[in-house]
Amino acid sequence: MSEKIREITFLSELDNTMQPAFFAPASGSEPRPLVVALHTWSYSFDNGQKDKFFAHCAERNWHCIFPHFRGPNWLKDACGSDLVVSDLKSAVAYVKANYPVDETRVFLLGGSGGGHASLLMAGRHPELWSAVSSWCPISDVAKWHAQCSKFTNGNECYAEHIRQACGGDPQQDPAVFADAMYRSPVTYLAASRGKVIVDIGTGIHDGHTGSVPVSHTLEAFNLLAAEADRISEEDIEFMVKNEAVPAHLQFEGIDPAYGENKVLFRRESGMVRVTIFEGGHNLLTTTAFGFLDQQCGGKVPVWYSGEKAENNAGVLSR
Repeated sequence: MSEKIREITFLSELDNTMQPAFFAPASGSEPRPLVVALHTWSYSFDNGQKDKFFAHCAERNWHCIFPHFRGPNWLKDACGSDLVVSDLKSAVAYVKANYPVDETRVFLLGGSGGGHASLLMAGRHPELWSAVSSWCPISDVAKWHAQCSKFTNGNECYAEHIRQACGGDPQQDPAVFADAMYRSPVTYLAASRGKVIVDIGTGIHDGHTGSVPVSHTLEAFNLLAAEADRISEEDIEFMVKNEAVPAHLQFEGIDPAYGENKVLFRRESGMVRVTIFEGGHNLLTTTAFGFLDQQCGGKVPVWYSGEKAENNAGVLSR
């Protein structure tokens, strides 16, 4: 671990507990951008996932914080709870209170379970973020439970995680279903339409070689997009079933920022963009930071993620 990266604690406002995180400040006295980077579904803050985020921030001289946000998502206090929301709000407040932060460049980034939390925060607190980069997210916890319950590829364990976090089966108990939806980004995203820049992406094979069907990404986009730009249910079903993009939606250009993960489908609408690329359950780290490089709060989105994709991360550990 770099000497600059250190373990800290900060006060979470909801329950007045001290919560852990890894943190590395930017150098100098001038205000610098801040990235709140998130761990995946089955992990906590204390794992090797943080290293790629801190490396990119160090290259840019940006602040970076990697919070615990209550740990793996089979825990009741995790999985999109109010405590998670409080922790992520309070992480931003901690850095702003102690270090010079560029208020126009406060970013949120995560994939898988971190994609879930990033979309949840985009929906519940869009005012906190200049831009959100969300990869292979779970956008509907109840729906994902039903999908995982049918898996036979080892990913059925995530259904049990949801039952543990929510206290039962969302498909059998209305109160548990309501709790699962309370923890779901889809409950909040429509209200944040036009309030924050959001970039969402996943690989076309996710839900087959990975654990989260591409419908979660596409349905999140629909909630943030203008009605005329939304993707039809028929086209979403086609992509989920066939691991392919319908001919009339196929992306005809080349985005070098995605490298070998060729862009297959892309759509922009106001302050949201969706990308489906060749791949599975991936967070393309270099591409994500290339996108964040361009964004500034209060300005129109810049739908550009750089010219090359060196050192992109592979399949996420969930």
